[in-house]
Amino acid sequence: MRIVVAEDLYLLRDGMVRLIEAYGHQVVATASTGPETLEALRTWRPDVSVIDVRMPPDQSDEGLRAALAARAEMPGTPVLILSQHVEQLYARELLADGSGGVGYLLKESVFDAEQFLAALERVAEGGTAMDPAVIAKLLGGSAPNRGLERLTDREHSVLALMAEGLSNQAISRRLFLSESAVSKYTTSLFGKLGITDDEDTNRRVRAVLAYFNRT
Repeated sequence: MRIVVAEDLYLLRDGMVRLIEAYGHQVVATASTGPETLEALRTWRPDVSVIDVRMPPDQSDEGLRAALAARAEMPGTPVLILSQHVEQLYARELLADGSGGVGYLLKESVFDAEQFLAALERVAEGGTAMDPAVIAKLLGGSAPNRGLERLTDREHSVLALMAEGLSNQAISRRLFLSESAVSKYTTSLFGKLGITDDEDTNRRVRAVLAYFNRT
């Protein structure tokens, strides 16, 4: 994979570069500010990028806004946000964008290299990689979706794997089902959860939000 790493802390940025390259991937560019991040994404159009939220010049949400700007200009640009912070407004906007892979992990929740690289690969393939702590923060005090009670055991299994960030293809492999069968299960569970095609929010993200808010 061709990867852009955007992180303002030198040691962390250098560590990620070394880790990624040790696993056989290519870091085509690094960035330490919001503007540098956007320029790198425009120039290199990587297979996936790892972007911190808070970066210079203002140390607020420049990294996340650079990611959103890149996806607005180049729909489907795969982005994995890796941060200590959850910026709720822009995070919702990022996760609601249904074009291409997207992820949001908290640095404190990444425990090993395999977990990190697996998340990068899922996002690069168009899947999602969302930290449960991020989802919980975004949910706030919203009420559970009662449609979860209507799901079959198989639909619950599909939704649980969707919450892990797996694509339909990966779910089919895990459950030993055809992709067409997984597609039918996802369509069915979307209907039972009241998640329709004409709503603004990405259906998979809303389904995962319902899953994490099930109790």
